[in-house]
Amino acid sequence: MTNGTGDFDRRTFLASGTILAAAVPLAASAKIEGRKMDQALAAKAETGVSITLRINGGDHRLTVDPRMTLLDTLRERLGLTGAKKGCDQGQCGACTVHLDGRASLSCLTLAVAAQGRDVTTIEGLAAADGTLHPMQTAFVDNDAFQCGYCTPGQIMSAVAIVHDGHAKDANMIREAMSGNLCRCAAYPNIVAAIEQAAPQMKRG
Repeated sequence: MTNGTGDFDRRTFLASGTILAAAVPLAASAKIEGRKMDQALAAKAETGVSITLRINGGDHRLTVDPRMTLLDTLRERLGLTGAKKGCDQGQCGACTVHLDGRASLSCLTLAVAAQGRDVTTIEGLAAADGTLHPMQTAFVDNDAFQCGYCTPGQIMSAVAIVHDGHAKDANMIREAMSGNLCRCAAYPNIVAAIEQAAPQMKRG
């Protein structure tokens, strides 16, 4: 409201000042509470829980926040960045690893839940002397990747479906691999790679 000259009248001015005076302490209080919450979370992460993860044949003892996923533990704590963070909701398959030989989405698996189980990542798939796994070789031979972001998850899932007996024909492969998304659409090449590797894996 104005007094006719374009200026705020006294009542409006006092009301505005009162609102601002009340808002400042509230904002400061919210900031303090937010800082306290951040500190509490940080303290919890530091104290956390001690776990031992068996990854690619080696034991790793570390302290983690009980809410930390296996994916974040692998990437941020252990430097194993092969498993990729795509959707972080279990829908794209880029984070696939093996738990006791079975394909598992590491973004949906808590690190504490992986304790006592054998974890295999793409880094541990090749032989100790560096010889590629037959599935890795087949992906190279068939140009089954383009940008490569989803490739580790694709390969880990592909190995698992062969072991599980779900790679007997192209239709079965496509169905079994449907949880792994390839943004570059290299699906025909991926199917061809699995068809090439499956007999080799069975012989090996």
